[in-house]
Amino acid sequence: MTVHIVKLCVGVESIEQLERFQTNRRARAKARNEPAENIHRTRNRPRRDGEVLDGGSLYWIIKGFIRVRQPIVRLDELYDDAEAKRCGFVLGPGLVRTELHARRPHQGWRYLEVKDAAPDLPDHLQSGHWDAATNDGPPPEMAAELRALGLI
Repeated sequence: MTVHIVKLCVGVESIEQLERFQTNRRARAKARNEPAENIHRTRNRPRRDGEVLDGGSLYWIIKGFIRVRQPIVRLDELYDDAEAKRCGFVLGPGLVRTELHARRPHQGWRYLEVKDAAPDLPDHLQSGHWDAATNDGPPPEMAAELRALGLI
């Protein structure tokens, strides 16, 4: 059974900024002759690692909303400078935009059950550009507010 992870994207203001950050980090790794992978380091390995690796994704909270997710490819065992064991979430290269779901701040990461996960946006909205002429609903930010009010 699949379970996801949800985490604050600290210091990031937009999906585009996260995308640039990860692109730069992959380029630096490649310049050091290391694998050009997206690795998010964290202190603890999920105890439910089998469920996370069974199709789980890392859902990023940006500015108070889950906005995007990345598939979790594998969990690596890492060590920091003090030789303390850490966990590396190795993430897929692409960012998948989701419907906006409001989330309160928390420390670290949390499990996110499939039933509570934000659905992916349709393909025509994955670019992040909403156009009233081609979309039959409200802009994503407005839709999130209306959902929070129980109006849609």
